[in-house]
Amino acid sequence: MKITELLSKDTIILNLKSKTKLEVIDELIDKLDTAGKLNDREEYKKAILKREEEFSTGVGDGIAIPHAKTAAVKIPALAFGYSKEGIDYGSLDGKPAHIFFMIAGGENANNEHLETLSRLSVMLMNEDFKKKITNIKTEEDLLRIIDEQESKDSKEEEIISKAKKEVEEGKTRSFILAVTACPTGIAHTYMAADALKKKAAEMGVDIKVETNGSTGVKNALTPEEIDRAEAIIVAADKQVEMARFEGKKVIQVPVAHGIKKAEELITKAVKGDAPIYHHKGSTGEDALKGKKQKTGFYKHLMSGVSNMLPFVVGGGILIAISFMFGIKSYDPNDPSYNAFAKLINDIGGQNAFKLMVPVLAGFIGMSIADRPGFAPAMVGGLIAANNDAGFLGGLIAGFLGGYSVVLLKKAFTWMPQSLEGIKPVLLYPLFGIFITGALMYLVIINPVKVINLAVTNFLGSMGTGNRLIMGLILGGMMAIDMGGPINKAAYAFGIAMIEAGNYGPHAAIMAGGMVPPLGIAIATTLFKNRFTKDEREAGKTCYIMGASFITEGAIPFAAADPGRVIPSTVIGAAVAGALTMMFNIGLPAPHGGIFVIPIVSGSKLMYILSILAGSFVTAFLLGLLKKPITD
Repeated sequence: MKITELLSKDTIILNLKSKTKLEVIDELIDKLDTAGKLNDREEYKKAILKREEEFSTGVGDGIAIPHAKTAAVKIPALAFGYSKEGIDYGSLDGKPAHIFFMIAGGENANNEHLETLSRLSVMLMNEDFKKKITNIKTEEDLLRIIDEQESKDSKEEEIISKAKKEVEEGKTRSFILAVTACPTGIAHTYMAADALKKKAAEMGVDIKVETNGSTGVKNALTPEEIDRAEAIIVAADKQVEMARFEGKKVIQVPVAHGIKKAEELITKAVKGDAPIYHHKGSTGEDALKGKKQKTGFYKHLMSGVSNMLPFVVGGGILIAISFMFGIKSYDPNDPSYNAFAKLINDIGGQNAFKLMVPVLAGFIGMSIADRPGFAPAMVGGLIAANNDAGFLGGLIAGFLGGYSVVLLKKAFTWMPQSLEGIKPVLLYPLFGIFITGALMYLVIINPVKVINLAVTNFLGSMGTGNRLIMGLILGGMMAIDMGGPINKAAYAFGIAMIEAGNYGPHAAIMAGGMVPPLGIAIATTLFKNRFTKDEREAGKTCYIMGASFITEGAIPFAAADPGRVIPSTVIGAAVAGALTMMFNIGLPAPHGGIFVIPIVSGSKLMYILSILAGSFVTAFLLGLLKKPITD
């Protein structure tokens, strides 16, 4: 299919009136809608804007390619617009965009349509082609120029094929591989692939590029090619299969770098200037974010805990505020009853906080099996929450739901391609929810209830000495990685204990979590010559973050000087945790910092002193360990 079969006179705007990004999107959408290419203009606009939120389609060099694939498209089509003045489109190079091609892909667009659109993305990288577009006078001129360029590109493909043949005969020195992928898989994926192929041909380097686009994986890399390659470039903004590159030199960058920095990437690959890859679940998307994720149990668990925290924090603080009116102020039959306290307790405790376990389970399932794993796992989490299986039951439900869908995906591989669409909307949720729910009711709930009761009884029977050790450990755990897996593991344990009616552990956990930022804040005040001016300013905000139980406030200091900061904060947090347990302090609220101190059981004064003691221990250790700074 030719590009001009998707672009027609009635979808071309030679002189755009728009002055802003949103205006040009509306103007092009109106053109498509007027031409009868859309089923639903507003839904198509939503899809376009959602794509822009993920990554700007302003690809640089004066070009923008807004695109979406959605059921709101009646007939796959292209819209063209040209702005002589240029429009600020948030492009990669910061320059205004002049040439706009809007791609409207149907939800079930066939491969031929999508591959045709990908050819347009590639053509726009040709400077001569772009120059011709800026000089067009009529709609016919544009259609003719596109036809001519397509014919020319076809001949260049023949040249590349000839170069490949020469490689097979041993005439080329280097052999590298590349993978390109973007969230939508229509434009950037193929632009990056073409840029890498063309630049490699110019440099005399053999390259094979796998594209992870809307039509699926094309030109897939084989094990033999991976084994033979000198290095691999992964230019991707979404998850790609990385385990196959174990032990190889891999360069991971955003897909935009594949378009704009092709020569630099190929040069690095040929020189072997790349780290050896060891599979830990990293993806091209991780490269974009500048970090790597954990895999397996911890990756899935942290996905659940991280997404659960907003419900815990928001709901927990609302519960804590209601407690300020009286522990039972939400109860109409209690003398302390207060209508406002009941309102916020209903919002926080009866709704937000009750979603904690289902959300935890749902996102664990989603981490394991992508979106199809969310519903079965969340239903399993709700079953756990409603049947006293608590936090542990929610964890189990998350993994059950996720891996149930993984097995279902394998079980339904025999189905024909024509029925592929019913799997995520019918088969996976139907069987996934049933399997997870049945296992929860028939196998999981009763044993977990027994375990929860046993743990509660055990903790309740611990003597003062053992409680002190527990507080020491839980407090220290909160400061080791400050929001990381160890911190979250301690926090999750405290939440589980609150659910079980044992409030002591969470008092130690919150005290330990408040100490790192508070201790650093005190240190920057008392030992000013140990910190730079910027650090002293940042230390002021640590007072607020520590008081609010936001341990992450200490992270910048820990990152700058881990050898001194982390040991100091861990010791101080451990001291605070041990003291709260020694003084028999209990905390029924999951979050809140100083705002929930009025509702602690036991001595409120001793709880404050425990937190301050740990904070000053951290501060004095920092003053002792850090050396004076000279300007």
